[in-house]
Order: sequence, then C-alpha cells, then structure tokens
Amino acid sequence: MGAVGLNFGSPTSGQGFDVTSTVNQIVTNLQSIERPWKDQLTALQDRDTALSSLGTQLSTLTSDLQALTDFNGTMAYKTGSSSNTDVLHLSSASASAVAGTHTVIVQNLAQVSTAATDAIKATDLVAGGITFKIGNGEWKTVNVGDASTEATIAGLSAAINNADLGVTANVLTNADGTARLSLVSKTDGSAGQITIADSTNNPTSPTSISDSTTSDTNANLGFTVIQNGIDATLKVDGVMVTSASNTVSNAIPGVTFQLLSTGTSDSNSTPPSIQVVIDNDTSSIETAIAKLVTDYNATIKAINAQEGKDSSGNPEPLYGTGVAAQIQGGLLTSVSRSFGSNAINSLIALGIKATPTADGTITLDADKLTSALNSSFDQVVSLFQDMGSFGAAFMETLDGLGTNSATGGAVALALKENSSQESTLNDNIDRQEGVIAAQKIRLTTELNLANQILQAIPQQMDQVDEMYSAITGYNRN
Repeated sequence: MGAVGLNFGSPTSGQGFDVTSTVNQIVTNLQSIERPWKDQLTALQDRDTALSSLGTQLSTLTSDLQALTDFNGTMAYKTGSSSNTDVLHLSSASASAVAGTHTVIVQNLAQVSTAATDAIKATDLVAGGITFKIGNGEWKTVNVGDASTEATIAGLSAAINNADLGVTANVLTNADGTARLSLVSKTDGSAGQITIADSTNNPTSPTSISDSTTSDTNANLGFTVIQNGIDATLKVDGVMVTSASNTVSNAIPGVTFQLLSTGTSDSNSTPPSIQVVIDNDTSSIETAIAKLVTDYNATIKAINAQEGKDSSGNPEPLYGTGVAAQIQGGLLTSVSRSFGSNAINSLIALGIKATPTADGTITLDADKLTSALNSSFDQVVSLFQDMGSFGAAFMETLDGLGTNSATGGAVALALKENSSQESTLNDNIDRQEGVIAAQKIRLTTELNLANQILQAIPQQMDQVDEMYSAITGYNRN
C-alpha cells in the first residue's frame, strides 16, 4: 500500500489541505487489495465466455447428429416422382414410406355431389322448403319465407349455411341475370351423395319449393341432383383401391398423390399405367453429413485457437486447461473409431478422413459418400442409428463434453466450478468495498476536523497576540 502525504504549506498559513483528494488517495490504496481478486475474476469471466462459445458449438454438433440419428429424421426422408404428371402428381412421401416402384392405373376420378334449383330471377319471392340428406344421414329440412329466413334464393342459401347441414350453399348468377341455388356436399365421394326428398323416398316431407313471383304463381321450382358423389377408383400394383377424394393417401403407405385425370380421351380407352417411384432422399442426407463435418471442423479450430496466445501475447482463456484437452480428445477419438463388421463401419467408409494438416480437422469426399449411399444405404443408416454404432457413441461423447448438466458435461462442470470461484471472489470484493466505504466515511469526518483545526491556527495565533499585548502592553507587530 502506498503512502499518502498531506501538503498544506506552512502550518500557520491557514491553507489546510484538500480533504476529498486525500481521502480518494487513501481509498485507492485500500482498493489495491482487491486488484488480484478482480484480475482473477476477469480471467474466470473470459474463460466462461470461451467455454460458453465451445458449448454452443458442441450443441450445434449435437443437433447435426440428431438429424441423422433420429429414426424420423433426415435418413428417413423420401423423394418421389410420377411418370405422367398430367395424370398423377406426387404430393409428398413421408418418413414411413418405403423406397420402391409402384404401378398405378387411374380408372376414374372422384366427384363431389352437387344439386341445384331451376333458374329464377334473383329478386323473385320463393316459398316452401327443401328437404335433403347426405349419404346415409338423416333428412334435413330448411323452410323459406318464415320469420327468420328471407323469402328469396339468397335468403334460402344463407339459412342452409347457418344450419350447417353438411353442404355449402351458393347463389349462382347466369349471364341473363337469373340465379340458381347450388348445393355442394362437404363430404367427398359417394359418402357425400346428396339426395333430394320427394314423394317416393320421403313422402312425409318432400321438397316443395315454389316461385311466387312468376306469372304462374306457386309454380313448382325444380331442385335436382346435378352431379353424383363418386369415389375415385385405381389399381395400385394390381390391387383395386378406392378413395373418396382425388387426393389419395391410402394407396401407398406414407405417400400422398393427387389424381388429375385418367389419361384417356374417352370412356372406351384403356387408362395408361403410371410409374410412381419412391426413393431415399440421399441429397438431403449428403447435405446433413456435410454440415456435420463443417461444424465439427469449426469446433476443432476453436479449440486449437485456445492453445496459443492472442495478438497481444497473452495466453488464451482456456490455454493449458484440462477441459479444452478433454473436449479435443473426445472429439478426435469419436470420429476415428470403427464399429461392427459391415463394409460401412466408420466415417472413413463414407469418405470422411483427417486432413493432411493433422490439426484434428476432417475432410469429406462427396463422391465417395454418394457412392456409399447408393450402394449400401441400409449400412449407412445403421452406422448412424444402430445401438453401439457411430451415431450412438458420438452422441454419448457430445453429451459428456457439452453443457448438459444432467449428464455431467465437461463444459457444464467447468462453468459450474468457475461460478463457485467467481461467487467467492465477488463476496471478497463486496466485503472489502464495505470496509472501504466505512473507512471513507470515518476518514472524511476525521480529516475534515483536522482541516478545520489547521485553517483556524492563524486566528488562534491572532488571539494569542492580542492577549499578549493586553497583558504586557507590547505590540509584537
């Protein structure tokens, strides 16, 4: 601790001294005790930053690996194609789809059942009601012209939609200004067939709707089925399949496709055979493995950077620490191991090997990876997804190195240890700051008093002179 001097000139000058400056000098000397603690705290915080950065990179590696080890992840992705996209368009192929080629013959497309009234003027008043059912459902009746329904085609349409009866009602306007009430079933295929009630199929409540505005008052207003609900029929690998919709998802497991036509010009033509090919999405797998390699190299380079000094010649935060060596060793060991007796039993078999620089980074031979996927796809999947193989072993390594506190990850443990030390240092600094604050108050009080005494000396000396003169009759001045 350095010495603090007081400079107040001659004791009898009354000048005193700068209390604030003097106290600050003393406080600065007292704070020097904290300097080693603060330096150590800064070093630990820098180490935390470096560890957290490595933890983030290890988490990225874990995510990359999970995409490849997940049974429903990248390895399960499928692609598909149709030999005639005018007849059949492939919409999707999920992870549950199996690679293979299928023959599809579209015999007829699905239709949605529709019905419509005769054309009348949109403003004509109508009366009565309509009764219909969907498929094998119950009869439903909607009346028009009562207190709740406007007695027009538009009013009837609104009443049907508000009742939510399994159809969508619309008013269709013709070029001549006339209009029709149209019903479209909300259920695809034959199950959505609209049936209009008449005196034969529902004698207790047949449809009876009339146009009361025309010259032939109360003339019956025709209401008929325009299009029957029909299921699509197709043969898939020789097996007959029906679908209520032209979007078919029940023919090939995991595959959805759209039927667009039968591929024939007339009903007497024979529908053509369509080839639907489902294949493994090797392109996405190659991209995922390339990303794993890139992120692995970024992690290794980040560790290597911690082994030296910065541009100012100071050691990097993790220089010489055990955690950096542990992470580096764990990664290097994981990517160099072999598993099982398959031809594809290591990363080397996928074209992944150490770079010539021998700095721990790896390189990917894209052509070799493509060849392995095309010739031994199942073995590549096994390498990443089988128990006791590369994927499981590398995942275990990453869990043991990263920020996963539940599995005791090296980064997580190092951060926890640093946090404990930082807490102790902060407590020491806080206690010292408390002591300094108390001493600053005491010093300020005492030095202010001393300063007042020094500044009062000339006045006291004048008083002594006056007393002396009064006693002796001698004026010293």
